[in-house]
Amino acid sequence: MKELKFFRLSLVLAAILLLGLLAGCGSDEESGDTVTVRVGSLKGPTSLGILFLMEKAENRKTAGEYEFRMAAGAEELLPLMVKGELDIALVPANVAAILYEKTKGGVAVVDINTLSVLYLVTGSEQVRSVGDLKGRTIYLTGKGTTPEAVLRFILHANGLGEEDYHLEFQSEAAQTAALLAENPQAVGLLPQPFVTAALLQNETLEAVLDMGKEWTAAQELMREGTGNPMVTGVTVVRKAFLEEHPEAVEEFVREHQASAEAILEDPAAGATLAVEAGILAKEAVAEKAIPECGITCMTGQEMQDALSAYLEVLAEFDPQLIGGKLPADDFYFHL
Repeated sequence: MKELKFFRLSLVLAAILLLGLLAGCGSDEESGDTVTVRVGSLKGPTSLGILFLMEKAENRKTAGEYEFRMAAGAEELLPLMVKGELDIALVPANVAAILYEKTKGGVAVVDINTLSVLYLVTGSEQVRSVGDLKGRTIYLTGKGTTPEAVLRFILHANGLGEEDYHLEFQSEAAQTAALLAENPQAVGLLPQPFVTAALLQNETLEAVLDMGKEWTAAQELMREGTGNPMVTGVTVVRKAFLEEHPEAVEEFVREHQASAEAILEDPAAGATLAVEAGILAKEAVAEKAIPECGITCMTGQEMQDALSAYLEVLAEFDPQLIGGKLPADDFYFHL
């Protein structure tokens, strides 16, 4: 009888021990699956699409765990990606290509987060098409950078040679906006949200050309009917992190997609978050600008087609804009 009781007690203890081991294994798996994703972004349109995600993460309502860092310029984020102190970064498309070259293929693009944010602004009724820019002076920022490359590509696709127009470069977008405010008959190339701010300050100004649409039309003319959209910002991940935590990266992209959709559905709430994040100064400007900022979360082959076409144009203008040469196919990661 004692042996039977001892046998039963042993079974109970064994069961308790097994349950404890199973619970311990579950905890280990759970802790192994839980990884904090360190995300860097810029104080500009490329961060608008993750504002709702940032808010949810702050309130612990996300599926993944995140740490966010917002920088004033890409030069602050690149060293952190190179040193492995950031896992994911939202950066200008050409900067992603430069980072790929600097890290010897150590990063991959998982999505496009921002499409075109460029518009041609003027108060002149004589400018309604790209052809109308013949003989005009166009004010813009960034000599030798992506805005100039984009503008020259569009002008060339519409039959305008360099002798047909003049580019006047300003030190910053705010200076171009101020010039247009003083002289509405002038023509300026501006990014959002400067476009919205300029139009709100001066009713005689108008965004006469959406350069994103003009880019697509130029692609159709120059690239055998491809019609790819213009790219502004992309999301890159360190390949080492991607290989170690693919599920965390996939979850981030899913939550990024939901966040991008949320801000487009509710620009008013997004405007509040944009001001709180220091991206924009006034909610009225932010609310009007958000729908025009090209916010997206484009993945897969569509992402690769659009981004590769954009980088090809930049490479033809100046290879150094993309790090010296076009990235290889492993630059594009399809979820």
